[in-house]
Amino acid sequence: MAMASLYRRVLPSPPAVEFASEEGKRLFAEALEGGTLEGFFNLISYFQTQSEPAFCGLASLSVVLNALSIDPGRQWKGPWRWFDESMLDCCEPLDKVKADGITFSKLACLAHCAGAKVRSFHAHQATIHDFRNHLLTCASSQDCHLIASYHRATFKQTGTGHFSPIGGYHAGQDMALILDVARFKYPPHWVPLPLLWEAMNTTDDATGLLRGSLFSSPLSATPPSLLKYSYMISSV
Repeated sequence: MAMASLYRRVLPSPPAVEFASEEGKRLFAEALEGGTLEGFFNLISYFQTQSEPAFCGLASLSVVLNALSIDPGRQWKGPWRWFDESMLDCCEPLDKVKADGITFSKLACLAHCAGAKVRSFHAHQATIHDFRNHLLTCASSQDCHLIASYHRATFKQTGTGHFSPIGGYHAGQDMALILDVARFKYPPHWVPLPLLWEAMNTTDDATGLLRGSLFSSPLSATPPSLLKYSYMISSV
């Protein structure tokens, strides 16, 4: 019997605000004026849809690595060196990721292996105040991008654990812009930062560890406020 097919999902709003809505446009304009969308245009220039249902982590990382202009040092297709999901296999076999997805620590491992400077924090390793400050610093720089690991149910969305890049931050409304790599399912959307923190402060059943945030930058351009934090990768 053929599997029933789906064409997108309706974005639950509230709590999310669709990026293309009038309110979403207003939030974008205000955040742009406030200087907390500095990395957005690089991200959107290389944004992609995950090619497999379980490739949200790989797609998010591909977007970030290309946005950071990191040279993979090996060919993708033809003469071109370019990050693609199929090239992110140094920490976990692609067949396993295709079947089960990837854990937070393995994604951090991949980012490090690909040549990025990585700062990763499980939710228990920081406070919401720390996260807000890290996001504000990162969103104010073109040389830093954040991938969030979170549980969709917190936003009343279908599905479970998910990865997506964060495109920016609205300081006045305390909202983060999720660039959802599952574009076949949900469009980009703004969410309240406290709710994003709650969604990250959930347990990944595969590891028994909390989800969290992964900040990536070129090796030569780590935002100063993140330099004091050690690179943390769990062995799980």
